Amino acid sequence: MSRPTAHEATGGGEGGVDDTVRALLLLMPRMVGRVKKIPVPEALQSFALAPRHLSLLSYLLFDGPMTVNELAARLQVAPTTVSLLVGELSRKGILERREDETDRRRRIIGIATDQQPAITSWLAPGAAAWRKTLEPLTPDQRNLFVNTLLAYEAAVTGEEQD
Repeated sequence: MSRPTAHEATGGGEGGVDDTVRALLLLMPRMVGRVKKIPVPEALQSFALAPRHLSLLSYLLFDGPMTVNELAARLQVAPTTVSLLVGELSRKGILERREDETDRRRRIIGIATDQQPAITSWLAPGAAAWRKTLEPLTPDQRNLFVNTLLAYEAAVTGEEQD
C-alpha cells in the first residue's frame, strides 16, 4: 500500500494551512498508534517502562554512557529528575552506575550490558526510520522539521513563546 504525498493528503488543493492541518490531524494519530504497537521486548516487559524512560534510554543507547548532569541537559529536566529515573532503572537492573575515573565524585550512567540487546532491538528500528526519512533532507530542512515539531509541542501544551 503506497503512502499519500503531502499534496495528495491535502486533497491536491493549494496546500493552504487548513488543508495541511486536516492532513496532519489524520496522520498524527495514525503515526502515534503505529509507534505504540511496537512491541516491548519480552526481556523488558516486566519493568513497566514508561515514555519518560524512552528518551533517557535513547540518549544512552545512541550517545553512550554519560553523567546525570549531561543527561539532564539533553532531556531538558532537572538533575534531580534524572537522578530519580536513574535510581529507578538501576534498581531494576536496566542501568549501571560506575565511578568516573577522572573524577571519583561523579558517576557515569550506562545501560546494563545484559539489557543492551533488548533495548537496542526495541529502539533502533525507530531511529533507523527517522534516519531514512531525514537523510534526503538538507540540514536546513531537517532543522525546519524539528523546529516545527517543537513549535507544535509548545502550542499544544500552551508553552508557546510570543
